[in-house]
Amino acid sequence: MAQEIERKFLLVNAQWRAQVSHSEAMRQGYMTSSPECSIRVRIAGAQAFLNFKSATLGISRHEFEYSIPVSDAEEMLALFCENRCVGKVRHYVPLDGNVWEIDVFEGANAGLIVAEIELAASDQDFTKPAWLGSEVSHDPRYYNSRLTDYPFARWGTVTPD
Repeated sequence: MAQEIERKFLLVNAQWRAQVSHSEAMRQGYMTSSPECSIRVRIAGAQAFLNFKSATLGISRHEFEYSIPVSDAEEMLALFCENRCVGKVRHYVPLDGNVWEIDVFEGANAGLIVAEIELAASDQDFTKPAWLGSEVSHDPRYYNSRLTDYPFARWGTVTPD
């Protein structure tokens, strides 16, 4: 069974930008999001993926991801995702054997920047760079699937259910 162990953090400054190895634009949409799982289609650069992720809160979740043709992903986004899409640029920052993924969101989520690190175990030690701020791994507002319904631009005016 596929397991994703991921921790999410806010950033305190932009010093991470000097350490970026590469970046890629991403567009992803959610076909469904239920109490059990989310189903996502993502176009990342010249690749596309279909993803199933358990909707449990926390740093460890079941995740299954499959490569699909970009043309299929484009069609799925248009047919099934309607207004449930997120755009972002992901910047990759290698540090001490791990890779930080810094997501700079666009559109209704502009202004939101989140750093993620995937780990092999939930208790794995990792270097916390000086640009890292508060951990938000357990806050569902920062889940990409949630950002489609409650975008960052509306956080001050809308209270999620």
